[in-house]
Amino acid sequence: MSIIYFLIGCSVLLALVFLAAFFWAQRSGQNDDLYTPSVRILLEEDDNELQK
Repeated sequence: MSIIYFLIGCSVLLALVFLAAFFWAQRSGQNDDLYTPSVRILLEEDDNELQK
């Protein structure tokens, strides 16, 4: 039974590590996409063409 408590503790600790890494990535700008907005107008199809 004590192994279950140990595994729950490890999983909570691992989840906190992943949560901290996610917040670090958000604050440091790891998920900022600077390329897609500039070429989106070139990649999107016209809505009128899709309805034909």
